[in-house]
Amino acid sequence: MRSIRNKVTLIGNLGAKPEIREFESGNKLATFRLATNDVRYNAKGEKVTETTWHRLKAWGKLADTIAKYTDTGQEIAVEGRLVTNSFKNKDGEDVNLTEIEVNDFMFLRKKAG
Repeated sequence: MRSIRNKVTLIGNLGAKPEIREFESGNKLATFRLATNDVRYNAKGEKVTETTWHRLKAWGKLADTIAKYTDTGQEIAVEGRLVTNSFKNKDGEDVNLTEIEVNDFMFLRKKAG
């Protein structure tokens, strides 16, 4: 059971083309957002879709692959772990930012059209 601790799996659509940064060390970081949709029916029987946006990051060769072969709207599956960073913003307020650090992904479908 140790291998399933802090494990996240999501299927969703990219909100934009991943941004990639290269550091002096040569390591690369891709950051991107993924939208997941939950569909339910309300009390009136109407279909309601709720979209949740997730912040993701990937490092190294995985960052290169994601940045090179994915695009806005594309559906992908990702697996990773939750990482929370704490910092002070420009107003001196404490901010906690939770992201998913991706360790694997899979192409599902290209954007329609």
